[in-house]
Amino acid sequence: MTVFPIRRRSALQLMASAAIMPFAGLVAPARAFQAGIDFIVMADLHSAYERTGQLLAAVEDRVAASGNPSVIIINGDLFESGNIVASRSSGEIDWAFLEALAETAPVVFNIGNHEADIDNDLAHFVSRAQQLGITVLTNISDTRTGALYAPASASLDVDGKTVNFAALGVDNLFTYPKPTRDQLSIPEPVQWAKDNLADQLKDGEVNIVLSHAGVVPDKAILPMLPDGTLMIGGHDHLNIEHSDGDTRYLHTGCWSTACTVATIPAAGAPASFTRLDIDAEAPASERLAELIPAVMAAHLTADDTTVVGTTGKALSNDETGLFVAAAMAEAAGADIGFIGHTTFGAGLPQGSVSRYAFDSSVRFDGTLKQATVDAETLRQILERCNQFGDFPFDKRTGDYLYAAPAAEGKDTFVLVCNDWSATNAKNYFGRDDLTFSDIDDMNVKSVTLAAMK
Repeated sequence: MTVFPIRRRSALQLMASAAIMPFAGLVAPARAFQAGIDFIVMADLHSAYERTGQLLAAVEDRVAASGNPSVIIINGDLFESGNIVASRSSGEIDWAFLEALAETAPVVFNIGNHEADIDNDLAHFVSRAQQLGITVLTNISDTRTGALYAPASASLDVDGKTVNFAALGVDNLFTYPKPTRDQLSIPEPVQWAKDNLADQLKDGEVNIVLSHAGVVPDKAILPMLPDGTLMIGGHDHLNIEHSDGDTRYLHTGCWSTACTVATIPAAGAPASFTRLDIDAEAPASERLAELIPAVMAAHLTADDTTVVGTTGKALSNDETGLFVAAAMAEAAGADIGFIGHTTFGAGLPQGSVSRYAFDSSVRFDGTLKQATVDAETLRQILERCNQFGDFPFDKRTGDYLYAAPAAEGKDTFVLVCNDWSATNAKNYFGRDDLTFSDIDDMNVKSVTLAAMK
């Protein structure tokens, strides 16, 4: 196990900026915050530049205001190759964000499946992040050397307290950039946890497991953990706060729409959560306020900024998914539409929508397929869909389908979905007995744009 000493960083170095831009919602002095170590958690950021500066500001303000020693945790997926500004700029904004975080508090980074999006050699990401002083963790090995890209665990001395971290990634190679797949050896998450976590987590110390494997293997791993462990999930773009004894399980959303402060008062004590929602209209951190618009202006073309549709109001990630599912159903003349949750970015803005904003929200295209099902089959499928809000933890399936509009009052129903959902029907629909047929001349993006005219 790698050991990194980290001393408490004084909040005073950020008080000047905090005085200019007060911590949002701060109504009491620092002593009102729960005492302990603040772990500021984020995941699945995906180059969401409309909120990157605001997310940094929220982190800076929290560190300055709380007075607690702080550690920033990024649980995978900083980059998004589908963001043309990220690709064209080689992730300039993302790297500036990461550097600013490292100057604010110690950073621990668990590698996700998008870290090689911009530079397809994952070793380059690890080296550059480590040069910033970031503790990079992963259980992924480099097939060229046989060695881990970075340690899978580390013990950090945070203000005199030992904090043990263990990290694991998603083992589905198809979620990684194609050019990098033959360089990756990734163990099956549950078996890896059985083989390794007992040696990495210690009684009487603060234990944190960082998993980018997804909620399904995470549910199998949770019972293995010492009581009082904080397990942080990612990859599935979910919002979850779950308790099991004194163990806590957290997903804190995606696309820089939120981060969560997990405060641990003592070894073995349960973490308490404070969610910080990020407003895209709030002021950006001074460290990125000029850089982000400059990089955007340098890399967006006239075609990228062309208006391709309009919305009556801003749509969240979930609202966009439901809108697209309903648009697919209407265009295909079907009763109900289905499309995968992680198809979507942070949502759609109100009013005019540029091509860049649209492609950032509707990440993936695909053809449409249809199937006919009876009422009972549809009922069973719908039990797995729309897993946002207060959805039962034991029924979580990881990525899931948005389903819209409501369909009822018939014996049989025609459903429409994107081709990826049909190809992976067992994972999404929970069954492999559906018979799909192609719908000619329709795809996800064209149908959605037609509905936005």
